[in-house]
Amino acid sequence: MMDIISHLTRTVSPAVLEEGSSPAKKNLLEQFYAIFATRLADASTYDRFAHETIARDDNAFYDRVWEEGGQRDQISRELASQHDVDVTDSRGLIAMAAPLAFHEIKSLAGATPVPQFLHDNLGSYQHHVPAWAAAVLPASALAATSAGVPLSDTVSTAPLQRTEEPQGSFMKALLPIIGLIILGALAWALLRGCQENPEPVATPAAAVAQQVAQGNESGAAIADIQPASLRIATGENRQLYACNLSVGDETLQTNVMNVLTSVFGDEANKCRADVDDSFATDMPAAAQLATILPIIKNIPNASMIIKGDTITVNAPDQAALDKLIADLQAAAPAMMVQAEGPLDLQGEIDDSLAAADVAMNNLGENPDPRDVARALSLQVINFKVDEAVIPDVNKAFLDRATKIITEVPDMELMIIGHTDSQASDAYNLKLSQERADSVKAYLVSKGIDASKLVTKGMGESEPVADNSTEQGRFRNRRIEFMVNDEVVGANDGMTINSDSLDPDLNPLDSNNDDLLPDGDDATSAN
Repeated sequence: MMDIISHLTRTVSPAVLEEGSSPAKKNLLEQFYAIFATRLADASTYDRFAHETIARDDNAFYDRVWEEGGQRDQISRELASQHDVDVTDSRGLIAMAAPLAFHEIKSLAGATPVPQFLHDNLGSYQHHVPAWAAAVLPASALAATSAGVPLSDTVSTAPLQRTEEPQGSFMKALLPIIGLIILGALAWALLRGCQENPEPVATPAAAVAQQVAQGNESGAAIADIQPASLRIATGENRQLYACNLSVGDETLQTNVMNVLTSVFGDEANKCRADVDDSFATDMPAAAQLATILPIIKNIPNASMIIKGDTITVNAPDQAALDKLIADLQAAAPAMMVQAEGPLDLQGEIDDSLAAADVAMNNLGENPDPRDVARALSLQVINFKVDEAVIPDVNKAFLDRATKIITEVPDMELMIIGHTDSQASDAYNLKLSQERADSVKAYLVSKGIDASKLVTKGMGESEPVADNSTEQGRFRNRRIEFMVNDEVVGANDGMTINSDSLDPDLNPLDSNNDDLLPDGDDATSAN
């Protein structure tokens, strides 16, 4: 069973809380996650926004989950009272946490509908739900909890949901006093709300924005931390066919690369690493990698994505897929292992554009060119078969990117085209070059100096997934953006300048498998 509260505490809370925040605020968020998960387990609630694109910084999302203002006020007041946190801080923490927690829960659910996933894992968070929350949760959620562990009656100091209080004259004598206390608390809250200079509702958000504006030490927007991930695919002969690693620091990179090398030998050198503080510095599956990787290695033409607490796998046939899932579940019981769902082409495109839009929003002023390139690479440009015409759905995002690229001084980007392996090497190389050139031509037509853009077609030579499944081929057909004066070395993530050796250590070879443009490559700078 997935420990949902621990996962959200590890991934969402650091993005919401300021450095040095009190343990009380962390505990407040943990309890909110349980209430939030119980609410999302109600299908009618989830269906209201299941098909919306929820931005990670959409602080109004919480208002759409609980549409009744009275219920929202009760949640913030009760949590503030229980954990001795200012009620305005409580409101701000909840508003920031809700969209981030939604994305994490949706990611954990994978292909499983979110309400079903939460019902299946009810036991992992149910005991965190306080008794008073019965007043702010739908009847269906209460019916589900009544079948298992009862709602906790130990976490709230407010007597609003107490129905089994001792009867007698002593309690009757206390009732007027309790009523006066409640009225006094309401009057105090009303008075605070009417102050001439009230504290901002989302105090933590303001503090985070100030840290980002001043340049916090991590260099990344605090609310944009993504789980570390490892994506690998095996080839027909069980070799390491593709490998991509995204981690928050070199320590985690080294640990993962050491295990990859021990399992795949020198083939691990082809693993492309993105080391950036926008990714987490821990990987829950890291301790089990030495057991996990040999399992995937034994299945030809298989793929695996490890992200957060979830392992998503695919294989060319159902028997191999079933065995892969069973073996991985036995090797890593704390992880959620799932099969990759059918390709939802439009959903993938929409999600990629939403993610790219969020990344662009988080760039701020004077962004790092690498962050601009990473944001641009998130979008899926789904060219039609055998064509290099940019779809209309991507043009609005590219138009927005044009302004940023123009304003960042000395930014020079390489636009790299990739294909799947469905045609010949020569054809794919030509097509990938044409698609990269098409993207450059569009950006130039919108005002970008052509000298700031270089293009390169890689054909099918650098897959990021398998080419044996529809999902893998879709991911391999892509456009990537990189800062032109540096690339990430395949083995150690070190930066290689344009006047240095290529990652293949032979800039004069004739096999066109290097990343940087040189004499043997088909490149275009005009």
